[in-house]
Amino acid sequence: QIDEIRDFYGIQAGEIDLPGFPLFALFNSVMGVSTVIPDMDPTRPAEVDPKNIIDPVNQWGITQAFGSPALWTTVGQHCEQTGARMPTLKRVLSAGAPVPEHVLRRISQAIHPQGDIYTPYGATEALPVASTSATEVLQETIARSREGAGTCVGRRFAQIQWKVIRIEDGPLTEMAEVEPLPAGEIGELMVRGPVVTKEYVTRIEANADHKVNDQGETWHRMGDVGYLDEEDRFWFCGRKAHRVRTPNGVMFTIPCETIFNQHPRVYRSALVGIGPADQQRPIMIVELWPDKKSADDQDRRELVQELLALAGNHQLTEPVQQVLIHPGLPVDIRHNSKIFREQLAVWAAEQGV
Repeated sequence: QIDEIRDFYGIQAGEIDLPGFPLFALFNSVMGVSTVIPDMDPTRPAEVDPKNIIDPVNQWGITQAFGSPALWTTVGQHCEQTGARMPTLKRVLSAGAPVPEHVLRRISQAIHPQGDIYTPYGATEALPVASTSATEVLQETIARSREGAGTCVGRRFAQIQWKVIRIEDGPLTEMAEVEPLPAGEIGELMVRGPVVTKEYVTRIEANADHKVNDQGETWHRMGDVGYLDEEDRFWFCGRKAHRVRTPNGVMFTIPCETIFNQHPRVYRSALVGIGPADQQRPIMIVELWPDKKSADDQDRRELVQELLALAGNHQLTEPVQQVLIHPGLPVDIRHNSKIFREQLAVWAAEQGV
């Protein structure tokens, strides 16, 4: 892991890093990089005081910083509103969930002119797998994402092998059971390489669903769905377990949510399905920006109609006939960015939709 990360990003001994997720400071100690730990609650990165990121960066001449999309959303808004800058910062890393376009644009304006934002992709079981940059996203892939192509997470690291295979909800124990898919077709991602774990030691029941034997080598099924493009980049379309299976076909979360997230009042959204598998009704649940919350019931009704009209303009989201406004989507503690769609499906059902 250390070799892959250091070589891919060109990290040099003597640099100074600010880790918004303090555990990553362990990487620094091996790479000869100094660590400045920010004054923040690491379990609530979205609530960070932006000055507790910006001030130490400028005070210590920090060259690299990691933070979840939620952290950089907060910092980016502050920089845009106040004109604050972090001119020594040349390498920003963000992971934990797809990094929104507004984060890439705002942070790009706040750091060193030759700096960039990198969005590594991976999992606890396989890290790192792939990476892209704000430069590549904003110049090449974001236009396709806006149209529902998913989120491009970039090219694989040098020692990673990957395949997109036909989605299977049950175990696949041997490669003979795997059906690879051609470029452009959505399936589930599996990876192999020296940074990929061979087995679960405590959650041994998960091995059957995630580990595939290939003549003594192990492939890991990531649990993510997406496709490879003509340049062998992976486009992330969501978690396999979160896909919505309607009578008219499968809907994937990230492509659909990206369309809704373009509405100026929508901070983030979550597509969920209500009902039994293959008979689900798609429901889009949206969280609004804090300064754009609904003022009254009439405003909420008008906003819902705007969102349904937006859905109707895109083939992917046309099946969405119901939109719910949620006060604050439930997210993970570590990054405050992974949306708990399973909880939201229960909540939506309780609304009587």
